[in-house]
Amino acid sequence: MTALEPRDAEVSARPEAIDVEPHGTAVVGAMEGVLGRTYRALSVGIVSVVFLIAFEATAVGTAMPVAARELHGIPLYAFAFSAYFTTSLFAMVLSGQWADRRGPLGPLAAGISAFGAGLLLSGTAGTMWMFIAGRAVQGLGGGLVIVALYVVISRAYPEHLRPAILAAFAASWVIPSVVGPLASGSVTEHLGWRWVFVGIPVLVVFPLVLALPAIRRMASGPADPAAPVEPFDRRRIVLALGISLGAGLLQYAGQERNWFSLLPLVAGFALLVPAVRGLLPRGTGRAARGLPSVVLLRGVAAGSFIAAESFVPLMLVTQRGLSPTMAGLSLAAGGGTWALGSFLQSRPRLEPHRERLMVGGMVLVAAAIAAAPAVLIEEVPVWTVAVAWAVGCLGMGTVIASTSVLLLKLSAPHEAGANSAALQISDGLSNALLLAAGGAAFGALGGGAVGAVHEAVEAGSSGSHPGAFAVVFLPMAGVALVGAWVATRVRER
Repeated sequence: MTALEPRDAEVSARPEAIDVEPHGTAVVGAMEGVLGRTYRALSVGIVSVVFLIAFEATAVGTAMPVAARELHGIPLYAFAFSAYFTTSLFAMVLSGQWADRRGPLGPLAAGISAFGAGLLLSGTAGTMWMFIAGRAVQGLGGGLVIVALYVVISRAYPEHLRPAILAAFAASWVIPSVVGPLASGSVTEHLGWRWVFVGIPVLVVFPLVLALPAIRRMASGPADPAAPVEPFDRRRIVLALGISLGAGLLQYAGQERNWFSLLPLVAGFALLVPAVRGLLPRGTGRAARGLPSVVLLRGVAAGSFIAAESFVPLMLVTQRGLSPTMAGLSLAAGGGTWALGSFLQSRPRLEPHRERLMVGGMVLVAAAIAAAPAVLIEEVPVWTVAVAWAVGCLGMGTVIASTSVLLLKLSAPHEAGANSAALQISDGLSNALLLAAGGAAFGALGGGAVGAVHEAVEAGSSGSHPGAFAVVFLPMAGVALVGAWVATRVRER
């Protein structure tokens, strides 16, 4: 794997230099920031795309229960989430190949269009299955967009600016995480849930107008225009279908708590194992130094943290008697500290210490996850969770942004799409697998079915055994500590 060469020293010596990126586009004014004249339209445009995705994720999640109830689809509720996830996995691989061969403009435009079309399809659905189909189309769009954005960053921004634009991505989640649920709840209550879905596509116009012309100018076309365009790798496309189908079967098996669920469980693993081996960098499973460990760390960090976070509101409602609103607000501060962690990793003076910063970040994540179940003890104040989760999000902000920075640094220009797809697959797949594992342990110790978590939070029930929560949080803290070790191997020796 050929790393992109840093140019910070050369640019500092010659401020008037023209920084020519590896894909062949000459970018004038290398000393500008991400909001300088050269990059302003592109930066605002792609950050707006991330803002749109963040707002959709927080707003639609609030309206989803009402939509499922009105469409008489409560038994199919979980499929509205899994449909998005499974199609996005396939789209990530497709986007990586598309962007590497023809540039990121095509998959980004197609992804934003599919994202909006999926929202419209769900918003106008007359049945729950049509609603789920819309979510699947959204997943295709989301998978295409997220990988294409990484390729845009790789091609359009010099290496010293990439941490800053990735920090802006993290910051763009802060406002939607607070405003999204409130706005969605108000619209759902006064106008109806359909307006949440059909109203968001209007926001697509702004990022399209800003981002696409700038991408066409700065990052379009193949990485090496002189080289012949390679055909799509059919084997990777087949593996992508396998990982999507396998993930879908595992999620279905996790919802069916009976002996018949063993069949989709076995079939899901049979599809997933060869697909994961073929789509992730060689050596990922054994934490080989460099790119494989970067990809593995992304999955370990995201999976352990999200799996634990999914049970925090339920624990506060059922064990400490908080309302669902107050339980949700206990995690609100995390959005700000996550953005702070991402900002810290973007500081140039910390670049030589990135590996130690990531190790420290994973230690903070492990400590936060381990501290959360302390509120199962009545004498421990409930605000302990809010403090712990703010600390954990600080660590996650440094780690997640740093994995993205290192991935682009360790990827040759023509491999940025495929490697970005691998990073996102590791992230999404580990979320599903670790959440399923935590949910199984939770149910085995008297916590109830994973599919009933949302209903339990809404009803404020208290049937879950305290030990069921401990058996989720403590193993996930152990997984996060493993991530701290993996973080020591992200640098190539």
